[in-house]
Amino acid sequence: MRIDLVAVIVEDYDPAIAFFTDVLGFDLVEDSPSLTNDGRPKRWVVVRPPGAQTGLLLARADGEHQEAAIGDQAAGRVGFFLHVDDFDASYRRMTDAGVTFVRAPRTEPYGRVAVFLDIAGNRWDLLGRSGA
Repeated sequence: MRIDLVAVIVEDYDPAIAFFTDVLGFDLVEDSPSLTNDGRPKRWVVVRPPGAQTGLLLARADGEHQEAAIGDQAAGRVGFFLHVDDFDASYRRMTDAGVTFVRAPRTEPYGRVAVFLDIAGNRWDLLGRSGA
């Protein structure tokens, strides 16, 4: 048993794909035409960090209720966690790419951490080993 996908509600597919692939370095695993339950066109878009098993389903908001959840999927808490091998290099690369960090890097007993916002406004922890 494993968790395969976690949905992230986004405003539109292409900017979200660009953020996760170009800025964070994820792989675009799938981008296929699909249909909503009532037959309207949508896309099935999956991105995944290189080598990871669990991916993100980038789900375009459909209706007012889902639109209200864009950027607030975890009710203002950090809801996503990206572990990287080289924290400092990843932090610099992301900062250079214009990623918004809402908490500066700090060292905790579990390693280095900084909080950033994804393209939708959800909070993520960027995590790495201490001294890495």
